[in-house]
Amino acid sequence: MTDFSLALNDDQLQIKDWIHQFAVDTIRPAAHEWDEKEEFPWPIVQEAAKIGLYGVDFIMNAMADPSGLTMVVAIEEMFWGDAGIGMAIMGSGLAAAGIAGNGTPEQMMEWVPQCYGTADDVKVGAFCVSEPDAGSDVSNLRTRAVYDEANDEWVLNGTKAWITNGGIANVHVVVAAVDPELKGRGQASFVVPPNTKGLSQGQKYLKHGIRASHTAEVVLEDVRIPGRCLLGGKEKLDAKLARYREGGLSSGKQPAMATFEATRPAVGAQALGVARAAYEYALDYAKERKAFGKPIIMHQAIAFKLANMITQIDAARLLIWRASWLAKNGGYKNAEGSQSKYFASEMSVKVTEDAIQILGGYGYTREYPVERWHRDAKIHTIFEGTSEIQQLVIARAISGLRVE
Repeated sequence: MTDFSLALNDDQLQIKDWIHQFAVDTIRPAAHEWDEKEEFPWPIVQEAAKIGLYGVDFIMNAMADPSGLTMVVAIEEMFWGDAGIGMAIMGSGLAAAGIAGNGTPEQMMEWVPQCYGTADDVKVGAFCVSEPDAGSDVSNLRTRAVYDEANDEWVLNGTKAWITNGGIANVHVVVAAVDPELKGRGQASFVVPPNTKGLSQGQKYLKHGIRASHTAEVVLEDVRIPGRCLLGGKEKLDAKLARYREGGLSSGKQPAMATFEATRPAVGAQALGVARAAYEYALDYAKERKAFGKPIIMHQAIAFKLANMITQIDAARLLIWRASWLAKNGGYKNAEGSQSKYFASEMSVKVTEDAIQILGGYGYTREYPVERWHRDAKIHTIFEGTSEIQQLVIARAISGLRVE
């Protein structure tokens, strides 16, 4: 077990400064343009790949950190730069986490690198869970996976909704029902390899925020994949399903939930980066902008607002760091991952709104970045488990009861 410390080590400090500089030099200058375009920022991701920020080596090293802090520190700096571009860079990590959380070591070695490609030939990955009728309720997925024993193939059919990198990904990780009667316990994760017939992009969503991140439907029509593309393997799946059918308990988690549980502090760190960007901008503005003969920060109404903003930001970071450390060192006791994601996402919406208020009319225009940050903050209260779902998870953890 690694001791919990609020002092980052030299490697973590170097990574923090390195990513911050990339955010200053490359991400921020491009943020407004790609938000307006509402397109995936391939040139920026290419730049990230060239310096080693986007790629399998970085993601694996960050995930392997025994303190758990490297990843969330990196994400905060990236999203301080811009959430849409940050999501474009980090979105493949969800697919990688889905493979790592449910696959064998051999499957990790084969598929995770293909989620990223190389610096010369950048690829992206997609993690496909949500459906038009199953967002928060992932236990009722309609996407089916049926095993064709004669050909040792799985046949996938269904439609996935709100998928980051959906349709443009090289590798799609798809969670599907194998035994619908078992609901969430009857699901499994599958890798759909590049250029597989039957997988196509449905509608691309035009979003309120994180508009540089590509979000679309993924349509699966008689998608045939080799048996080896079942993450974890058939023997393990068959044994798990047999236990559930007999009414037994298992330590195994739902594939989707195992992935989301691992990534919740990371989502909190995304929201944290956005909030910090808005706070810092509002603070600088409040020192320079004058009203009634003095800088507006000299008025309590503004000063106290900023004091609340930084307090909430620092509180969120502490929750995120604690959850990230616990995920690597003993696990959650009271849904600390959900606590961190819930608090940070709600905080980010409030802090970015306060930043707009401090800038007044300017804050409401697209000439200034705070309105974009406010739009970008909101998604964190929705994706990878809404705030209401996080509260439900926390309530169940602290009560030991099936709160509905």
